[in-house]
Amino acid sequence: MSRSRKSVALVGIALAGAIAVLCGSSPAVAYAGEPGRELWGAVTIGPGRAGVVEVAGYAGPPLGAGSALTLTAPDGVAVTGVPLDAAGYRGALARDRGSGMYTLTGSAGAEAWRGRAFPFVLAVPAYAVPGTRLRGCALWLTDVSGMVRQRGACAVIVGLPEPKLTRPESGVPLPDRPEISGTAYPGSQVTVRDAAENKVCATTAGTDGTWSCLPGPALAAGAGRLQATASLNGVSAASEQIQIMVGGTSSKGLSKAGR
Repeated sequence: MSRSRKSVALVGIALAGAIAVLCGSSPAVAYAGEPGRELWGAVTIGPGRAGVVEVAGYAGPPLGAGSALTLTAPDGVAVTGVPLDAAGYRGALARDRGSGMYTLTGSAGAEAWRGRAFPFVLAVPAYAVPGTRLRGCALWLTDVSGMVRQRGACAVIVGLPEPKLTRPESGVPLPDRPEISGTAYPGSQVTVRDAAENKVCATTAGTDGTWSCLPGPALAAGAGRLQATASLNGVSAASEQIQIMVGGTSSKGLSKAGR
């Protein structure tokens, strides 16, 4: 749908009343704009997931009831929620989920749009490539007459799904060079580190997302911890940590895993 048609749909919903569709999502990194600068927001969201971008940065004169903040999402990204929990604002979504809006309904005084972050929930498609910046996220704030008072942009970066460590299992006595394996985004570089941040082993996830590697130096005997980090195209994500117990048994004779 064209931007003009999105705007028409959005206004129709705004007149009909508030629509706020909250979306359960995995944590996403987000930050708001700085006062005195243009409207701004940024968020990193993994493929097929949702996250919240917080928009701020208005530094203009006070605007009264009927003024509105609009976010238009990049192509393929849906605006699925406007979850601001504050009196005096009404949230609305376009029918095609291509944009969202907050309208000032009460008298919030001179600081109605200043010193506050406005959250929009964005859903990134599963086919989005990690490390990509999705273009076309636009922001604008209008007064009651519809005149644009300030514009801006938001950065939507496609993040990397967290890798998983499936072997070794926690609580099971291990040899000093156990096979370590798991899953990660296909083609990502996977590095496993211990509790002291020492590199244990590294490999590349296959096209099916699986990976495995063997420690270079033998693991120290006793209690330890492992964590996998995946990286691709400038973005990275870490797995949950697993607790391990190394019994000091030699792993010679075990089949080697691919590197």
